[in-house]
Amino acid sequence: MYRKEFSALQEWKATANRKPLIIKGARQVGKTWLIKEFGKMAYEQVAYINFESSPVLRQVFDLDFDIQRILSAIRIETGIDSKPGNTLLIFDEIQEAPKALTSLKYFAENVPEFHVIAAGSLLGILLSKGSSFPVGKVTFMELYPLTFSEFLTAIGQEPISNAIQEKDWPMLTLFREKLINLLKQYYFTGGMPEAVSTFAQTGDVQQVRQVQQNILNAYEQDFAKHAPAEIVPRIRMVWNGIPAQLARENRKFIYGQLKQGARASAFEMALLWLQDCGLVYKVNQVTKPGMPLKAYEDSSAFKLFMVDTGLLGALSGLDASSLLDGNKLFEEFKGAMTEQYVLQQLLAQKKGEVYYYSPQNARMEIDFVIQAGKSIIPIEVKAGENLHSKSLRTYCEKFQPESAIRTSLSDYRQESWMTNIPLYAIEIAFNFH
Repeated sequence: MYRKEFSALQEWKATANRKPLIIKGARQVGKTWLIKEFGKMAYEQVAYINFESSPVLRQVFDLDFDIQRILSAIRIETGIDSKPGNTLLIFDEIQEAPKALTSLKYFAENVPEFHVIAAGSLLGILLSKGSSFPVGKVTFMELYPLTFSEFLTAIGQEPISNAIQEKDWPMLTLFREKLINLLKQYYFTGGMPEAVSTFAQTGDVQQVRQVQQNILNAYEQDFAKHAPAEIVPRIRMVWNGIPAQLARENRKFIYGQLKQGARASAFEMALLWLQDCGLVYKVNQVTKPGMPLKAYEDSSAFKLFMVDTGLLGALSGLDASSLLDGNKLFEEFKGAMTEQYVLQQLLAQKKGEVYYYSPQNARMEIDFVIQAGKSIIPIEVKAGENLHSKSLRTYCEKFQPESAIRTSLSDYRQESWMTNIPLYAIEIAFNFH
């Protein structure tokens, strides 16, 4: 399975002032597999430590931060004699050993020649607490589910994936129907590696749905096992309420829809916990598309999306028959499946925060706005065949952006005021700027 992050990991390895790397991401997005595969590809040997299954090494880090003593303990535990440059040290499930997280500072300061990567399924929660965190001594990488082009490569459609990356619009237009069918398969399967692998091997959507259900069950177990007991019921209410929230006309998250009379203050810790786990993405409103966007953010008005389109379908009980029902799948939840998909592709490009624009006392709304260099780019998402873009046109007339994007099932075309990028190619939107 190919992941674009391999290139970023190679760059990290080659960096002269390299620091220990922390890979963040939701459970089951493939962090452990990615690091191990990179270790096989780029190093002579890999010393892998899983703190969840190695209580002895947890105790080693609890004693002190003598790096030579720690390296000796790793040698005893793994049988690997770590050598600078030719060995990758992997600290997995590092949230189980907070002192191991702190030790990354000492690896950076005392033995920078050693290559260290850390990861953990609930690492975001530990990092959010900020205790003994090696500020300035580590590098971060965020791992998301597979993008559509990575999905295509995984299921044996690499040539068409390459055509997307190369922006071969005449070729892509010829294979438009094939691409739309493949996109429907991605909407249902999503980008969680196990679901993609199952689909690639079997083509059986029922088996894919079972994998997705197992992942959702594992998340539910995490709620009960790792979250503070007093907020677990609220975590479940927020989590299970996402499909209904996204089915609303404007998708703005309404606390009162979770429970009559509910207020933000009662649910903010539950929402933050889900964000720290990487299970949900909060897309905040901006009241003005000004530079920088962060300055115009209104965090009290937001849309809440899930980590993966396939998991959204599984949580909402979307039937596999939707794959056969024309293009109806793109319009499920009033187009929310398509917004979820587009957000997923944009986030995977790691270009910064994604917002939506909705001015006060106005009916106009731009689905997503992103800051790319010195430009603010509005993105309008069209799930259906109606390509009328009243909001986007009004926005462009008012703010005169350097570029504006509409993404839809329609073919690529560039007009004087906006560019229509097909949904299957939206992940390369940043390549135009």
